[in-house]
Amino acid sequence: MAGLETVSTAKSHGGVQGVYRHASAATGTDMTFSVFVPEHAAGERLPVLWYLSGLTCTHANVTDKGEFRAACAEHRVIFVAPDTSPRGDGVPDEDRWDFAQSAGFYVDATEAPWSANYRMWSYVTEELPALVASAFPVDMARQGITGHSMGGHGALTVGLTHPDRFRSVSAFAPIVAPTQVPWGRALDRYLGDDVAAKRRHDAVALIEDGARVRELLVDQGEADNFLVEQLRPELLARACADAGIALELRMQQGYDHSYLFVSTFMADHVAWHAARLG
Repeated sequence: MAGLETVSTAKSHGGVQGVYRHASAATGTDMTFSVFVPEHAAGERLPVLWYLSGLTCTHANVTDKGEFRAACAEHRVIFVAPDTSPRGDGVPDEDRWDFAQSAGFYVDATEAPWSANYRMWSYVTEELPALVASAFPVDMARQGITGHSMGGHGALTVGLTHPDRFRSVSAFAPIVAPTQVPWGRALDRYLGDDVAAKRRHDAVALIEDGARVRELLVDQGEADNFLVEQLRPELLARACADAGIALELRMQQGYDHSYLFVSTFMADHVAWHAARLG
């Protein structure tokens, strides 16, 4: 694994859960990510499911609490979880939980001082996939993507932008229309006054502007504190209906925004992706 530092590995469900670090050209920092590789035959290549995490998170949240490994082992799917932002000395930051470090919003920032390091779009769509393809037994013709909250936003926008690359797209409690909710003010800070750029990082706007995938799966907790003000899944439902995209929006009674919610439905998402990845 040239260029990769192995932070840790452990056997789980017959496969290997690893955490790795590398020097990123996209962000100008070291980046850490996790990969679960199910048991497989020598030379065999498996489909890959990318998972993008939400505000305040690193790769570790889903790795420790996502409960994906049993399902990935059963369905023989590799699971990759990157960090949510660049980190380290010299990386711009603010003393808040919904912007800057831990809140990269999966965009390539164009505004100073963020533009020097906050290039998470390039990282998750270009640099990290190339690295993973070179170091792990993935079949890059069979990719799916999912994520939670801010990561659900990222999964939807990446999947809608690259429908030829991702056979399956799902999300847990995603920010579906950041240009229409308070959390979307982060896009103003990262991207400035470029309205077109901000629409490219808004799933509802992308669909309105012609982006298409065949289908989407979204789980949303009905007891989510952020549902009404920040998440607004009804906007995605309306856009998909108008565009003819088959959206399965599952409103889950009693569930909140936490990893207790995500982990409850994670196996469903892994199985859903596996059925489409072959």
